[in-house]
Amino acid sequence: MPQSEKIEFQGALGDTLAARLELPNGKPRAYALFAHCFSCSKDIHAASRVARRLTREGIAVLRFDFTGLGQSEGDFANTNFSSNIDDLVKAAEHLASEYEAPAILIGHSLGGSAVIAAAHRISSVKAVATIGAPADAEHITDQFAASLDEINEKGEATVSLAGRPFKIKQQFLDDIAGHTLEEAVGNLKASILICHSPIDQTVSIDNASRLFVAARHPKSFLSLDNADHLLTRESDAVHVADVISAWAERYAAADPLPAPPKPVRDGVVVQETGLGKFQNWVVNQDFSLLADEPGSVGGDNSGMTPYGYVSAGLAACTSMTIRMYARHKKLPLDRVTVTVVHNKSHAEDCESCEQGKDAKIDVFDKTIRLEGGLDEAQRQRLLEIADRCPVQKTLHSEVKVRSRLVD
Repeated sequence: MPQSEKIEFQGALGDTLAARLELPNGKPRAYALFAHCFSCSKDIHAASRVARRLTREGIAVLRFDFTGLGQSEGDFANTNFSSNIDDLVKAAEHLASEYEAPAILIGHSLGGSAVIAAAHRISSVKAVATIGAPADAEHITDQFAASLDEINEKGEATVSLAGRPFKIKQQFLDDIAGHTLEEAVGNLKASILICHSPIDQTVSIDNASRLFVAARHPKSFLSLDNADHLLTRESDAVHVADVISAWAERYAAADPLPAPPKPVRDGVVVQETGLGKFQNWVVNQDFSLLADEPGSVGGDNSGMTPYGYVSAGLAACTSMTIRMYARHKKLPLDRVTVTVVHNKSHAEDCESCEQGKDAKIDVFDKTIRLEGGLDEAQRQRLLEIADRCPVQKTLHSEVKVRSRLVD
């Protein structure tokens, strides 16, 4: 499965910024940089879900906390929109020096405005995606409009943002004044995808219209129907993540994975991909999957292990066998969940083992969860039926494996 690394780098104001790098299995096809919304952190759902979705496509994603936010050092009161842009550039420089320069920028809310403004300073960028981004940075003052007079009179004020207190100084207001993104998006040399909800109560859909009209082709728009600004509903975050993932794939290196082998009429075909030490295609009729070993033994962890497939076959067969019986007997069974854990156990009670009492045998521990209005007798009967699974019978029976070479 994809890996996640905690890293640190120096921000624009000299503070240490906390970041998380989501890495796909194997060599990344491209690197992306994610900028979170104003006063949020790198761990909001919109950031984490988009990042993890992109890793499925072989794209690595760096998300970080801006200065003074989340786990990053520094004083938020000393930051502004310009320093956020500078932090983005620093993050891109860190990626370029330690990994690979980012080809994709993604930003949520004010982070979306920031990636548009920063794109011209990061020469490696081929694509920019925004989620609920305002067309001008000054729009952010709507979140603390009641405190504007106090900031103008006293030079600063403590405001409540997302239920947390933040100090806003006059320099912040001075900095965002005049930061209009329409000119920046019009001069963008990268492709842009603008994602916005038509019912966004924080940043109205008019902002997306302004950005889209000002942008040059290639440009795309995604309407996030019924989503709120923070994408708090998981289905909304997953939807935008899937679309960005599919769109961003055009701007990454070609997938190095070769085509799977042709299936055979009966049986399974397994063929090495030529990538990594152990990665193999597993093809069964219409289905193509990967088999691999974990990183601890030199694999890329890109697919289930061979024993994982054996355990999966046993678990799936058990579930289907229970379901078949319950349907035939019209039992009130809503759902079956089967967990299988494989390990080696000392055969202390296996007197007939050829290797003796110190031999080890394979043990498959099955845990079965039955949901529904079943009484105890019905539950126990289904447990008995579970052990009649054909795959389990195969594992208990004498098995012959014949091997032969072909040209």
